[in-house]
Amino acid sequence: MSTRLVPEFFSCIKDGCDRKNLGREVMAGVLVGIVALPLAIAFAIASGVKPEQGIFTAIIAGFLISFLSGSRVQIGGPTGAFIVVVFGIVAKFGYDGLAMATLMAGVFLVGMGLARMGAVIKFIPYPMTVGFTSGIALIIATTQIKDFFGLTIPAISGEFIHRVMDYGHYADTLNPSALLIGAISLLIIVFWGKVTRKIPGSIIAILVGTGLVYFLGLPVETIGSQFGSVPSMLPMPRLPHLDWGMLPQLIPAALTIALLGAIESLLSAVVADGMTGMRHRSNMELVAQGVANIAVPFFGGIPATGAIARTATNIKNGGRTPVAGMVHAVTLLLILLLFGRWAVLIPMPTLAAVLLVVAFHMSEWQHFVKLFRASKSDILVMLSTFFLTVFVDLTVAIQTGVVLSALLFMNRMAQVTEVRNITAELNEEYGKEDALAIATREVPKGVEVFEIYGPFFFGAVTQFKDTLNILKNPAKVLVLRMRHILTIDATALHALEDLLSKTRKDGTALILSGVRPQLRVSLDRNRFSGKIGPENIYGHIDDALAGARRYLGESAQEGMGE
Repeated sequence: MSTRLVPEFFSCIKDGCDRKNLGREVMAGVLVGIVALPLAIAFAIASGVKPEQGIFTAIIAGFLISFLSGSRVQIGGPTGAFIVVVFGIVAKFGYDGLAMATLMAGVFLVGMGLARMGAVIKFIPYPMTVGFTSGIALIIATTQIKDFFGLTIPAISGEFIHRVMDYGHYADTLNPSALLIGAISLLIIVFWGKVTRKIPGSIIAILVGTGLVYFLGLPVETIGSQFGSVPSMLPMPRLPHLDWGMLPQLIPAALTIALLGAIESLLSAVVADGMTGMRHRSNMELVAQGVANIAVPFFGGIPATGAIARTATNIKNGGRTPVAGMVHAVTLLLILLLFGRWAVLIPMPTLAAVLLVVAFHMSEWQHFVKLFRASKSDILVMLSTFFLTVFVDLTVAIQTGVVLSALLFMNRMAQVTEVRNITAELNEEYGKEDALAIATREVPKGVEVFEIYGPFFFGAVTQFKDTLNILKNPAKVLVLRMRHILTIDATALHALEDLLSKTRKDGTALILSGVRPQLRVSLDRNRFSGKIGPENIYGHIDDALAGARRYLGESAQEGMGE
């Protein structure tokens, strides 16, 4: 994974792309464009905006992401992960609020890329990703019940529980024709892959569903009946209306969009690397996603990111350069120009069937179930994120998931850290296989040796203090072995300063042993070395014990002199 801020398209031109395979790249782009069409429309409608806004996004963002991407095969556009957060923003602030949030998210993504944060995103825990992804999938699926069954609901609730209750309350309004079209579309999408994978099942489902409704005159809701006409041209760019008063309220949503976009695009790039053997540039990928999200609001678009399924489709059909991704955007533009006016005939149950399949694949229910065999903390993170996504809000779910994961990680690290009174184990066999073990050495009487195992940070300070308090009577010399410590934080340093003050009050000499160079730098920078005295810091246990003997000898001589 490279950190260079150079688009792969430019590198491809510099390296000399294989012109012999240009036809294969164009064909892959055309096929991906056909696959992307129904998804762009469905994602837009499910997000609470007009169908053409999904197409505009797929065209503009799709082209910019491929042009600037840090992956040669990345396909960008609207994705299911954004549906929940976009729907919430539109419902509360309207499209103007969504445009502002998308612009801010784009700026955040560019900033993340320029700050070289591409590698940091990989620290998002897997249980958290599974939790909110499964939650989003469940919400998407439940929002499609109305159109799939053709239910007549005056004003459907945006909350999960109330929405499900609405379905039960209005179940008697079921439209048999809508259910028939939805079921046929669903069966086509699920089983068309057994016939051929060259043409996506969703396209066949749209053609068949639209034909049945149009020629049989079935009483089924269509895009035209719900949204009116669909433009057959790309709008001219214009500055979105910016209400600066909404800015503080939109920051959490913008951060959620940016984080979701970063996670999904980099995950897609990693999957693509595994399929092609290439290496993506994570920071450039974030910049590309940011630029695309800054641009789409000028064309009335919605948030976009790298799409795993479309990227995989591109690779399977021979796409190996950014040309395929740019052709995919051009293909969508041509479809809009030539056939956009016919989009009004597409039945809503068919689009609902498309999204039900998307939700099923997005849920990754096998991974969700498998994680119940993981640790309790992983299960807690997954379920917390899942339920907060479904019942509260995706923004709250992500924020809680990140904080909870961090706290649980720190708890695990604190459990890994161990502080032991080594002197008490001198008569045991434990540790004698270690050439540097204290059990293989002679410790003078009056000397107590403690050793710290693992990271020494604020989560381990309480255990550190509790272990040191087991001494009933102060020792003459306290040797603290630190050979297993690679890093130390401010809280742990403060604990050492408290220990130093206590030992001086008790008349005990404090000696540090096994101090590694990088740890010594931290001690020097925080001026602890000067407080304890450089002569009391040793790199080897033998030197520390020799220093302890000298101190005991000096103390004995002072006692005799008195």
